[in-house]
Amino acid sequence: MTKKKRFIAVIGGSQCSPQEAQLAEEVGRELARRGAILFCGGLGGVMEAACRGASSEGGITIGILPGDSRQSANPYVQIPIVTGLGYARNITVVKSAQAVIAIAGSYGTLSEISHALQSGIPVIGLNTWSLSRNAQQDNSIIPAQNAVEAVNKALSFIIDK
Repeated sequence: MTKKKRFIAVIGGSQCSPQEAQLAEEVGRELARRGAILFCGGLGGVMEAACRGASSEGGITIGILPGDSRQSANPYVQIPIVTGLGYARNITVVKSAQAVIAIAGSYGTLSEISHALQSGIPVIGLNTWSLSRNAQQDNSIIPAQNAVEAVNKALSFIIDK
């Protein structure tokens, strides 16, 4: 019997601080160690750092690219998927995953968070957006303090069927 694969999206900005890149790389390494397949938007910043971490541990990385060229993928994306969809590809990134880990990010990351939550896909947050509705805190994004905790929480939502 083969163990079912687990699919986790790592989302975040195409530009990030060195601390955010380090955190993303740690998340990528931990996902690979745990046998999860990493999905991302395939570009730089958080996406590249997460792919670099996963690749360093022999993990599988898939980049859902916004443009028309495989060459736009960061060097650590093993499987580039060209969409030509621009930001609309954000839906594909999160819908391909069973859980999402959001690291920092800007409005593109916020749109991915929104699509994931609307689809019932759990979102684990590391130094990312917080939400409120009618001036009341919305706890839909599950906070994590470090990479290992984020990966543990993401994997805990996946039920092998």
